[in-house]
Amino acid sequence: MTVPVGDDPQNEIPGGMTGADGPLLKIVKDRRIAFLLVGGFNTVVGFGFFTLFLYTIGEVAGYLVALFCAHIASVLVAFVMYRKFVFRVTGHVWRDLLRFEMVYLVALGVNTVLLPLLVEVAHLEPLFAQALIVGVTTVISYVGHRSFSFRRKEQS
Repeated sequence: MTVPVGDDPQNEIPGGMTGADGPLLKIVKDRRIAFLLVGGFNTVVGFGFFTLFLYTIGEVAGYLVALFCAHIASVLVAFVMYRKFVFRVTGHVWRDLLRFEMVYLVALGVNTVLLPLLVEVAHLEPLFAQALIVGVTTVISYVGHRSFSFRRKEQS
């Protein structure tokens, strides 16, 4: 369920979310574009966290531990970015974080299956394999956040 914003029915609020526009929407008038900009930033940050953890913790504990550490750090950054700059919802912080994490757990599950396949079977380097997987997980998170993470019940 999406709700039109203003006069433009194409500028929809994902998942029926209500609340004031975030500061990014003062610059970028289309919520979908703002969502994608923050998503792009979060993708770069998440890949940066994976790289950091791969070459620190991953050297000792392996690339999957690096993936899980990057997941935790990335989700927290992404949650704050979406909540403050795009959606500006109030209340329900823990519920929103739980729903947000549920979307990312689906992406993490896919990533946890694909990464070992690409590393162990296709013999790709973990960093390159993760770069390939980012496209898949980005689509999963976009669809999930659009329709689930910050959803609010419709106002009567």
